[in-house]
Amino acid sequence: MTQKILIEPKDFLDAALTDDDRPRQELIDKLQSLLSAKDHDSLRDFFYSLHPADAAQALELFSPEQACSFITLLNNESQAQIFNYLPPHFETRMAGLLGRSQLARIIGAMSHDERADLFNRLTPEQQEEILPALAHAEREDIRKLASYPKDTAGAVMTSDYAALSPNISAREALEKLRREAPDKETIYQCYVIDEMRRLVGVVSLRELLMASPKAQVIEIMNDQPIFAHARDDAEEVASTMAKYDLLAMPIINGDNKLVGIVTFDDVHDIIEEEATEDFHRMGSISAHGESLVGINFRKASPWLIIQKRLPWLLALVFVNLLSGAGIAFFETTIEAVVALVFFLPLLIASAGNAGSQSSTLMVRALATGDVKVSDWMYLLGKEVGIALTLGVGMALAVSMVGIFRGGPEVALVVGLTMTVVVIFGSLVGCLLPFLLAKFRIDPATASVPLITSIADIGGIIIYFSIATWILEVPAVH
Repeated sequence: MTQKILIEPKDFLDAALTDDDRPRQELIDKLQSLLSAKDHDSLRDFFYSLHPADAAQALELFSPEQACSFITLLNNESQAQIFNYLPPHFETRMAGLLGRSQLARIIGAMSHDERADLFNRLTPEQQEEILPALAHAEREDIRKLASYPKDTAGAVMTSDYAALSPNISAREALEKLRREAPDKETIYQCYVIDEMRRLVGVVSLRELLMASPKAQVIEIMNDQPIFAHARDDAEEVASTMAKYDLLAMPIINGDNKLVGIVTFDDVHDIIEEEATEDFHRMGSISAHGESLVGINFRKASPWLIIQKRLPWLLALVFVNLLSGAGIAFFETTIEAVVALVFFLPLLIASAGNAGSQSSTLMVRALATGDVKVSDWMYLLGKEVGIALTLGVGMALAVSMVGIFRGGPEVALVVGLTMTVVVIFGSLVGCLLPFLLAKFRIDPATASVPLITSIADIGGIIIYFSIATWILEVPAVH
């Protein structure tokens, strides 16, 4: 007789959502006590009662070794579903702990694209060990999907799609879909292929249901489907799907043969990962070594985070030495009019802020496709006008302070400098993303700290050059 579940799903959700560690620790203790008591029925009931995404979150509360002890109590289908929701690094560590036969059964129950992703994350030794344990069809499918370069449409597609012949009737098509539906990723969009497996059209399940049962698929289908090639950039495919509101997009190879589809959930993962990488780059977090993408920041080790942040910070330290060199060059000007120092942080910060704003807008516009690299000249002219207006407005405001702090001449220096540095910072922030995109470097690399450092150096030189000129002070001893 099945024992009563000792932990309700609500207990887990409450513990997972709270900021208090005590409910979470109580849940961990309860699950561990059930495992120690070998109360496998209660553990199975608990995990089966959760959505696979929640079950994966529950496993993350434990070490990979303990998580394996829990997941092996479940059937292969449930294990595969939970694996799909685990963070990549956690999934890979669990895969390395499971026995070959156990892992092969889980991979066999996974969707085509998910098992290819997992296979790619295994070490070459693990890959060689697991392949013989898989069925022939699964091995060939994994080899095909795993052969495409990372970040391409082929790397994220699934070969598990519904295909129809153009010469069958709507009734025959529906009967075929009814038989195949349990094993397909989606049947809402069906892809029409000829005898050479070349994509000739697409037809929706709705269109098949609404059509006359005797109508042929070729009469119902859209013969101009939106598609992508297997080696197209995955992020571009995601943008195209978002633009046309597609649930799935067919992927063809060099011979125009249908080789797979990219689905909405794949697109969501791509967009989330790219957005995370962009934020990391804009924050000058190193992309070398193990990525922070897909890693729970709460659980990430301090050493891993230090590794990601330290290289850029060290590089920027040496870049900022140029700022110190600039100040040293104008020591005579500073000694002559000490009041200038009061406005230095304000002016260089304004240059950096203007540059950061401009860069953020340009990076976002490039990422969404609102602008292209070829638009740089038009946007540069537009940014000059905007920056000039912003700079004059800010100059008028800060000049009032300059009059009281250092007199009319200092006010003139500060006001003119504010206008020029805002224009300088804005143009740097506008042009740097386009320059990087031109050389096929991610525009997000035009990060806020990098632009701020450039704006600091330029701002110091501009400020003291204007001061030396207007106040007629020699630049050096």
